[in-house]
Amino acid sequence: MFQNPIELGLFTSLGHHVEAYSLPCKRSRIKAPFVFNGDVYKKQKTTIEVLPDECLYEILRRLDGNQERSSCASVSKRWLMLLSTIRKDEISQTSAHKSKNLENTEGHLSRTLEGKKATDIRLAAIAVGTASRGGLGKLSIHGSNVARGVTDFGLKAIARGCPSLTSLSLWNLSSISDEGLIEIANECHQLEKLDLCKLSGISNKSLVAIANSCPNLSELSIDSCSNIGDEGLQAIGQRCYNLKLISLKNCPLLGDQGIASLLSSASFSLTKLKLHALNISDMSVAVIGHYGIAVTDLSLAGLYNVTEKGFWVMGHGHGLQKLRSLTVTSCFGLNDVGVEAIGKGCPNLKQFSLHKCAHLSDNGLYSFAKSAVSLESLLLEECHQVTQCGIFSMLINPDTKLKILTLKTCLGFMDFTFKIPSYCCNTLKTLSVHSCPGFGNSSLMLFGQLCPELQHVELNGLHGITDSGFTPLIERSEAGLVKVNISGCINVTDTVICEMSKAHGGTLEVLNLNGCRSVTDASMAAIASNCLLLNELDVSECGITDFGISALAHAVQLNLSVLSISGCHLVSDKSLPLLLKLGRSLVGLNIQHCHGISKYSVDLLIDHFCFLVWLGGFDSLKQVSYDLELKPVRIQDNDALFFGGIWDDHPIE
Repeated sequence: MFQNPIELGLFTSLGHHVEAYSLPCKRSRIKAPFVFNGDVYKKQKTTIEVLPDECLYEILRRLDGNQERSSCASVSKRWLMLLSTIRKDEISQTSAHKSKNLENTEGHLSRTLEGKKATDIRLAAIAVGTASRGGLGKLSIHGSNVARGVTDFGLKAIARGCPSLTSLSLWNLSSISDEGLIEIANECHQLEKLDLCKLSGISNKSLVAIANSCPNLSELSIDSCSNIGDEGLQAIGQRCYNLKLISLKNCPLLGDQGIASLLSSASFSLTKLKLHALNISDMSVAVIGHYGIAVTDLSLAGLYNVTEKGFWVMGHGHGLQKLRSLTVTSCFGLNDVGVEAIGKGCPNLKQFSLHKCAHLSDNGLYSFAKSAVSLESLLLEECHQVTQCGIFSMLINPDTKLKILTLKTCLGFMDFTFKIPSYCCNTLKTLSVHSCPGFGNSSLMLFGQLCPELQHVELNGLHGITDSGFTPLIERSEAGLVKVNISGCINVTDTVICEMSKAHGGTLEVLNLNGCRSVTDASMAAIASNCLLLNELDVSECGITDFGISALAHAVQLNLSVLSISGCHLVSDKSLPLLLKLGRSLVGLNIQHCHGISKYSVDLLIDHFCFLVWLGGFDSLKQVSYDLELKPVRIQDNDALFFGGIWDDHPIE
């Protein structure tokens, strides 16, 4: 029964039929407890995990340095969460003294969490791990994980572990409440930039806490936070004296009282202001005109309760003397009277953008032009009462300094001619017209005659433009065209392209002919012979063939960087050696929807370009775009990035 001789001594024989129990001669050396499981004795394993959180907390806060804390954080989720609850001032003074030379909390690091990566566990890891790497300075959390999203616990971990935080951006986090943001305010006193977007759980309490604890706040952006109102803005205005940028969008509880209090308190520091989709009235706009003495950039959008009176008072408030950029979008109260007042009240205005201002007409534009003598850039989008008369009245003003003019979807343009005075506008350098159906040959001819210094011309989707309208612009241009984009001008032919190449080939750098169906190989030959400085060429959906590609490839001095022949169905596999030759200088090639080019040719192109990069012949980005799905591949030799549909997501050795 007993195999061990010691065990045999447990029983001593007293006779043939009697046995008695006897104590062992030695004391047992087994110190661990025994657990009875059937007939077998097992030794129970001891571990530090049996300690309660309170004991582990005391151990972890006595670690010698940040590296040790980071190592312990990787042991388990429990240890990570415990470490993330330890504040800097709760670390043992002895261990803090030992690791004094290792810690650097100057806030150099930036972290961004988006979508599924935005969880409390990642925030806890960031809070613990960044302490030994320079300290976290900027944190952005955009969208949370649906199953395990960011909560107040994650924000508290950042607050306790990252007191050096200076910039915080929180977007679309439904589980965040005032509790988490208040903890940020209490611990991160160096906070300078705060961006809150779509946070329904945040209220005025958070802004009050920020105002009380973060005096260095300089940028505040609040978007679609339904529970933030005037009380929070008043607290920010009363205690944050370094505010430079304020952006408020789509907050229904914000009203005139909060805006007025904020602007009056930050009048000497505030330089950039955005007010979009707010329930404010003429009072707020008037306050801007009076207290915005330091404002240089102003953006107003969707202020449907602001009337003509508000804009008139803003212009006559004499407070916007430093205003340089003004953007107004969908503000129906802005009419000719308001625009004229803005021109008089903003003498240093250089950029003026008007979007969907239906009540602005030529009269207001003319009155504005006479007053705004510093204006350099004007953008008009969906201002349907503005016609050619208003535009040209600005250009013929002898005092004008206008350099950039952009017109988008202005349906008031009618293509008619009128007499142009002998004066020329020598300041306008850039003309951009998009989707204005009434803009035709007559209008373009007038610009060509009136503006001889044009260098950048962008005409998109203008079907009324033909060769006869474009020719005067080419002939009268004295400075030399540098960038020309006439994409979608389907009635422009080779005649204009050849004339432009001959007249401006020494200055032309960018040429976009996308969708110009009447452009053929003749234009390619002219470009190859005359355009010595051309860097980018887009002839997508044009009528070019292999002969056009051949002309480009055999050009002696042409040195293209970007070439797009997307949708050119007449280009075939015969162009393969020509494209390989052009590839010596190209950093971008677009051959999407070129059905005449086979997949085999595409593969050869990719192999050739990849081989050149692998040899170190190119230091720039190699990109081939075509119909197959693009996958990035890391080129290790020169750290370039190559896109190709046939490669796997693995580095090339």
